[in-house]
Parts: sequence; C-alpha cells; structure tokens
Amino acid sequence: MKKYKYPSVLTIAGFDGSGGAGIQADIKTASALGCFSTSVLTALPVQNTQGVRKIYSIPVEAVADQIKAILDDIVPDAIKIGMVHTPQLVETIVSTLAQYERIPIVFDPVMVATSGHHLIEEETITAITEMLFPLADVITPNMDEAAILADMKVETLEDLYTAGRKIKKLGCKTILLKGGHQTTSAITSLFYDEYENFHSFETVKLNTNNTHGSGCTLSSAIAAYIAQGKNLYDAVSLGQGYIYQAIENGMDIQTGLGNGPLNHFFNPQKLIKNEMV
Repeated sequence: MKKYKYPSVLTIAGFDGSGGAGIQADIKTASALGCFSTSVLTALPVQNTQGVRKIYSIPVEAVADQIKAILDDIVPDAIKIGMVHTPQLVETIVSTLAQYERIPIVFDPVMVATSGHHLIEEETITAITEMLFPLADVITPNMDEAAILADMKVETLEDLYTAGRKIKKLGCKTILLKGGHQTTSAITSLFYDEYENFHSFETVKLNTNNTHGSGCTLSSAIAAYIAQGKNLYDAVSLGQGYIYQAIENGMDIQTGLGNGPLNHFFNPQKLIKNEMV
C-alpha cells in the first residue's frame, strides 16, 4: 500500500489568545494552504485586538525541549520563527536547531505589534542580527521593524530601498520589506534577493483596520509555500497574494473592538498528500 506525507510547517512563535496573530495565525495559515502545522511556544503575551497587556516568558529549557520533541518525530519541510523577545531565547533556538539537519527558515522579526506596542527587549536585537539573521533564508520586517534594524526613519518607498541595503549588511540572505504601513493609495513591498536585486510587489491599499496578525500570516504563508516545494521567490510572491486576499475577505467582519483579524480561510485547501518514496 502506498504511503503519503503532508508538507509540514513548524512555527516557533508566541501565543495570541484572541486568535488573530502568533501561533494561532500560523497554524490557521499553514492549514488553509494544505500543510500540516506543528508548533513551539516561545512566549505567552496576554493580548486581544486592542493590544498587548502583558508578556509572560516561557523557560528557555521548555522551548528547547519543545523543538527537540517535534524535530525528533515530525521533521518539517519549513520553519517559521516569530516572536523571540530575549537574547537567551534566540541563543536557545539557534543552538537547538543546529543539532538537526538544515531546514529552510522564514524569520519574522516581531518587534512591534499592529497596535504599536513594542514586543522585544532592546538587547535582543543584537542577538537576532548576529545569530538568527545568518540562519534564516528570508526575514520579513515591516516598516517599523525595518526602521529599528536600519536605525533610520522608514516612511516612504525610497526609505525602504535604503533600509533594505542597510539591513542586508547585517548578514541576511534575503529580505522581504513589507510596505503595508505606507499611506499611499498603492502599497509596495520589496523582496531583496541573494543577488542584491530588488523585486517589487504592488497592491491597492485596502481601507481596513482588520490587519491584526498580518505579519505572522504572511511569513507563515511563505513557509507553507516553501514546504510545498516552491522556490523562495515564488513562495514570497504567492504569500503576497494570499495575504492580500485574506485581508480583503476579512474587511467586512467585526471581531473584537480593535484591529480585527484576517480571514485565513477564504479559500481553504485540503491537506496535500505527497507520495513517500
């Protein structure tokens, strides 16, 4: 009898009890795109659509144990890393993953929530750039995060180009600079590839506050497409299309009193079955 396996995505990220961001968004996204999702919890933010109230840390030993438990059993085809808010957590994730065979990594450097709340300790930025950036196949900062990483104001498309070049020097392989915070009628995101080339993705700006978890969702979508076997550029391009439709199809929904979530399941796919050889 033939045997099959699902394309698998591991998310290493924080919690969101309101269901729109973090691990919850990651699991929904991978599932909607036909992938099997496993998860490792890095932090317990207490939050809802209106903002983050408090962040409880998860012991780094527990994070390492979770990673090992998954990688010893269900080897993912791609890994998405989200909220890592302490240097010790960065070091733990990197050292634990180093014990296993190399797996493609999408790193969303979560620093600022949709509500504007800062989610990362200052001293963690150095740890991220020195240890996680070289490990990741692509990082996906938004404009606020790009400003922190490039140490400059990032308000325009031209700023994004400049920030991308500065961030690339920190040791990144590739960067997707997300332009969702632009105030123009059309927004442009930039993919800065390993050959120092920029590729632009332009979409109409959607007039909605329902964008809670959009960064988590996009990075997870890219990881899901990588898990399906797509090359990095195609995964980024398809991820852009998915996030746009998820936002567009959730614009008319009221969930909570703040920035509402996306519609991750606007067109859910059945779990993909790949024949084992």
